[in-house]
Amino acid sequence: MTSGELTRGPYSSYVTTLVNAAIVAAEEKIGVDTVVLDLRELVDSFDALVVTSGRNDRQVRALAEEIERLVDLALDVKPIHVEGLTQGEWVALDYGDVIVHVFDETAREYYDLEHLWSAAPALRPLATR
Repeated sequence: MTSGELTRGPYSSYVTTLVNAAIVAAEEKIGVDTVVLDLRELVDSFDALVVTSGRNDRQVRALAEEIERLVDLALDVKPIHVEGLTQGEWVALDYGDVIVHVFDETAREYYDLEHLWSAAPALRPLATR
C-alpha cells in the first residue's frame, strides 16, 4: 500500500486479512479509486473503512457481492449487516472492525467520506494493472 502511514502499528490479522480481501475483490471487479481509511486514532467502534466505486448500479452490486465472497473465503465470516444492495447506489458491508462502502460515482462524490474522515491516514493499494 502507498500514500499514508499507520500511526498505531499494524492492524490485527483479522482486519488485515479482511481489508486485503476487499481490495482484491475491488481490483477483480474493476473498482474505481479504492482507498482504506485508518480510523483507529479517531473512533473506538471500528478500525478501518474501505471505500471503492463502481460506474453503475450493476457494477456496484457486483463489487459488493465479490467482496462478500472473498471475505467469506478468507475468514469464513459474513457481514453483520448489509445495506443498499438492492438499489446499487451505495452498499455498506459492516464487518464490525471494518466497514466497506461501495458507491456509484455520483453517490461517492455526494457523501465524500474521504473528506469527512480527512484526518484519517488514507492508504491506496498499488494498481496491479
